[in-house]
Amino acid sequence: MDLTGKTALITGASRGIGAETARAFAQAGAKVALVARSADATAELAGEIGQSAVAIPCDVTRYWEVEKAVQTCVAAHGGLDILVNNAGAIEPIGRMAEIDPDRWGDVIDINLKGVFNGMRAALPMMLNAGGGTILTIGSGAAHRPTEAWSAYCASKAGAFMLTRMLDLEYRAAGIRALSLSPGTVATQMQRDIKASGINEISRLDWSAHIPPDWPARALVWMCGTDADDYLGDEVSLRDDDLRARIGLG
Repeated sequence: MDLTGKTALITGASRGIGAETARAFAQAGAKVALVARSADATAELAGEIGQSAVAIPCDVTRYWEVEKAVQTCVAAHGGLDILVNNAGAIEPIGRMAEIDPDRWGDVIDINLKGVFNGMRAALPMMLNAGGGTILTIGSGAAHRPTEAWSAYCASKAGAFMLTRMLDLEYRAAGIRALSLSPGTVATQMQRDIKASGINEISRLDWSAHIPPDWPARALVWMCGTDADDYLGDEVSLRDDDLRARIGLG
């Protein structure tokens, strides 16, 4: 997939899937805007990638910050063609009768409100340009309950519905909206899950998790017309045939 001439804004770009996605998009020729709360980490990654990258400190739970990040991206790179809603959180992990309500709400703010904020901030620019691609990191947790993950499951279900709504309302205007369910990925989030020891996911062997460059490469693939069968829907990396189609060994 050749993304030369395209600009992508990636949230949660300081580590894990977000950082690998920034590298993958840059390698495919795109200019990238790295958005995260961790200014030092995104600045270091931007330095690694080079002149095609700009680091933008941003808290996705605050709409005005996301809107400003989009404006900064456009000023630096001349436009916005692709948004990757990757920023996400899973902690606190705990059963509903025990969880702190404020911390539970923090997960909703990042995983659901943050996705809406990204979509809302990107849409005017993309619609004015005649279209764009908005990709959101989903999860199997959007479709089934997992013990001690009430905030994560609820927020991922809501985020998937936002992708479906975006497709319903704006496909005819040139907006390509897709969700990626990567399965379990070898990142810090999986270390946090393993440390909880509270459900079957936390007891998986580390070898069961896919490397973070796989979802990154899948996101690049999702920017092309070969992924149009999945518009308004979910690409699942649990599907071995789809992995082969994308080229993931």
